[in-house]
Amino acid sequence: MSTLWTPDGEHTPRPSTESDAARTQKEERAEPSDAELEELRRTLAQTEPSEIIANHCFGLFELAAIHLSQTPPQLAQATLAIDALSAIVERCQGRLGLHENELKDALHQLQLAFVQVSVLEPSSASSNDQSDE
Repeated sequence: MSTLWTPDGEHTPRPSTESDAARTQKEERAEPSDAELEELRRTLAQTEPSEIIANHCFGLFELAAIHLSQTPPQLAQATLAIDALSAIVERCQGRLGLHENELKDALHQLQLAFVQVSVLEPSSASSNDQSDE
């Protein structure tokens, strides 16, 4: 087996065994215990809903940004994420806590980016519109 150079010198990687791989895979698929689920519920119950909702909104922002940044931009997919974010921000206005202004700004940034990308990629906009039908 070959070695790898590290700042601490040559290192011979140990071969992974099937049992190591199986154990890792099993750990990744392990179902949470009832105690872990109860602890998660307790944590969620003690967290302000506006914090959890804002976290989901930032996820929608990222999703839309990813679709807008593709080549070519995936406008139909970005539209869905932007519309979902817009629905939450507009419907929950005044109840989103400390993140409300930040979420409004994020929504406006996405809407502006969408318009800019749409102007640059007019053929993408028409092909995306047809895929929605």
